[in-house]
Amino acid sequence: MKENFDVQRARRETRACEERIHFNNAGSSLMPIPVSDTLHSYLHKEEQIGGYETAGEEVEALNNFYNAAAALLNCAPSEIAYVENATRAWDMAFYSFKFEPGDRILTSVAEYGSNVIAYNQQSKRFGVEIIFVPNNREGEIDTKAMSNLIDERVKLISISHIPTGGGTVNPVREVGKLAKEAKIPFLLDSCQGVGHITLDVDEIGCDMMCGTGRKYLRGPRGTGLLYVRRAYIEKLEPPFLDQHAATLLSPTHYEMRTDAKRFENWEQFFAGKAALGVAIDYAASWGIEAIQNRVYHLAARLRQKLSFMDGVAVTDEGSEKCGLVTFNTEQKSPEMIKTSLAAKQINVSVSDGSGNLVSFQQRGIAGVVRASLHYYNTEEEIDTFVDALQRILAA
Repeated sequence: MKENFDVQRARRETRACEERIHFNNAGSSLMPIPVSDTLHSYLHKEEQIGGYETAGEEVEALNNFYNAAAALLNCAPSEIAYVENATRAWDMAFYSFKFEPGDRILTSVAEYGSNVIAYNQQSKRFGVEIIFVPNNREGEIDTKAMSNLIDERVKLISISHIPTGGGTVNPVREVGKLAKEAKIPFLLDSCQGVGHITLDVDEIGCDMMCGTGRKYLRGPRGTGLLYVRRAYIEKLEPPFLDQHAATLLSPTHYEMRTDAKRFENWEQFFAGKAALGVAIDYAASWGIEAIQNRVYHLAARLRQKLSFMDGVAVTDEGSEKCGLVTFNTEQKSPEMIKTSLAAKQINVSVSDGSGNLVSFQQRGIAGVVRASLHYYNTEEEIDTFVDALQRILAA
């Protein structure tokens, strides 16, 4: 791969990257300097003059979030809501649907555990049926099988774009095409995709999408976004409202907002909102396609090196694999590997059954080590990581 990415600049603008190897970007990335400085500056201003007063003076910075997110996803700013995390953003969309007994939800085998919990809760409440669309031979959602499952009982298609427990990228454009043809709403959890891979909601065909700030966008924790297509905003009533999402007109009457802010609430992490707007702009300055190419290149290099190691099994599936690299070993448990690497200033995470329970149970996997790379990581760090892992396994 020809390398045109200015990695040295990326590392200069990431204060802590020389102190440790951070391969936990699908958990929470290291913030770049412009994002961190925005966050701290906003909080300092709140300390100095007050929270309400700061919000009044920082209207432009706060509104920038909507414009930046809209540009990122190719939608209108009025179709964007700021929510405190991707799970809550997803909840605000999902729990807006009014299911009836016999309704069906089509989802993926590698669906995120929190989403599966929500499906089951609504199943118990309303008698909705959960259908896990099987995977194809490559280990991604089988769109042919999905097509055969679509009928008048299906009221929602809801899948994870990139599962938390592996490097798979589900074929969401094909899913979107099926949803559009059948006139079924499509909810996409792209928590691991936003800032990682190119996203265009029109090309994908999703009607709702959630994302988080802390992962590949390199924003603060406690920040997230929700996209809702204009045609669906006024069809969906959020599971709860306040006087930001709606206006009280009389003791017995209120009116909801007509934009996606009906999915927000009044009290927000305003410093995080301003910083998330900067994080999106910062990602855009690199170019999402360039970021994707860089991350995919690094992940492929790591997978290749792991594949040659005795006792190591790479567990990623799918015809397209992204920046999440998962594996387990014969010698040591994922948790032991994570702890041993942490002692060497190398950050990884562990994905266990709760996050990808359905998929992991089908595959006979209890847990995996997840090394998730970003564009500021280097080939040299990969070599150091592999050397450290070899020493840990040999001990």
